[in-house]
Amino acid sequence: MSNDSIAKSKSMAFAKRVVRLYQFLTHDKQEYILSKQVLRSGTSIGANIAEAIYGSSRKDFVAKLCIAEKECAETLYCLELLNSCDYIPDNLYQSLHSDCCELLSMLAASIKSSS
Repeated sequence: MSNDSIAKSKSMAFAKRVVRLYQFLTHDKQEYILSKQVLRSGTSIGANIAEAIYGSSRKDFVAKLCIAEKECAETLYCLELLNSCDYIPDNLYQSLHSDCCELLSMLAASIKSSS
């Protein structure tokens, strides 16, 4: 992954936003189910990118990136659901959605170039 440090830093920044979203949802909105799910999937993206960077082979590297890609898709779904149920406002949803889509695009490009 030629942009591994970029993806790693962007996924870390995104994970921090997801942690703050979780805090907002649990404290202000009293929402505990979806918030836990978005916390898990949103922070797992970066964890899988970090594992990929230290993969034992190209196949292992690509497999971890594929998992990170799936976690992005799950996070997008959770964000859409939270927004459609009025737990997060449109502006926050759009911002988080945009960041997650950027990660998804980076992952897709890295998977394609590594396969």
